[in-house]
Amino acid sequence: CSGKLRHAQPLGCVSPLLLGTALCWTWVEKDFPVLFCQLSLPDQSMKPQLAAPQLATNNPTLTTVALEKPFCMFDSSLHPNKSYAIYLYVMKSSASTISSVVTDSSSKPLDSTFQQTHGGHLGPYKAASFDVPNCVSPPKLADAGDIDKVSDVLKQYLFRVGDDGTCLYDPNFLDVCNPPLEPDTTYRFKYVLVDNTEGIMKDQTLWSDPIKTRKAKLPMKIDIWPGRRSGSMIVITSILSVSVFLLLAGLLTSVFSALVESEDPSAETKGTSETTQQSELRPQLSSE
Repeated sequence: CSGKLRHAQPLGCVSPLLLGTALCWTWVEKDFPVLFCQLSLPDQSMKPQLAAPQLATNNPTLTTVALEKPFCMFDSSLHPNKSYAIYLYVMKSSASTISSVVTDSSSKPLDSTFQQTHGGHLGPYKAASFDVPNCVSPPKLADAGDIDKVSDVLKQYLFRVGDDGTCLYDPNFLDVCNPPLEPDTTYRFKYVLVDNTEGIMKDQTLWSDPIKTRKAKLPMKIDIWPGRRSGSMIVITSILSVSVFLLLAGLLTSVFSALVESEDPSAETKGTSETTQQSELRPQLSSE
């Protein structure tokens, strides 16, 4: 038992040993070793979460999902004088569990792109890389009410997946591409802590719970405030409105024309003179 943890009772000793995800103790009692293992699972809370609705309304949208950044998740894995980054991976929930690995055999994080994985259908793709959030001084959510500070608070607090609509089509774009997600599609997300110096993964979260983007509504089913009319009602209302406008325009034109004619004295004088001339000619013709 030399160099091992002495047990409280003088019957033997224990020695901790980490085997994969299992924490084991070697128990030596009367010269007979006994192995006792306890499965060590990651903390279930260590998974990406949707951003607070106070800061990200209408979340998810048709093509984006706003996630909380991993504040204080990896503190136990950080070491002084080392540089780290957070990688965000995305995959469709329908992707195979076997293909959900985000590192290679040497623990280096994968650089799979949106195009290579068909938008996450074949496996996870790298959607973002950013600095480790500052757990010591996180953003104050109360500052979100300040119009001068809200932009910085949102930038520090959340990351919006699917927020770049141009990177796929820009030949000069060299950064990590974060293209729009598909509507009505379920995704999962994972944060990975990467040592920038060694280029290897130091820690990771679990895959998030399934998060589904919104479904596009058909025009016939769109609710319009305040009447919540259907698409057909909107069309009928528009046609009736135009018809009423045309009728009113025609009525006003008729009234205006009548007023103009009644106020034109030349037309009335001309008509009177013509009648008088005809009356004077009739007696002359009869006398002849």
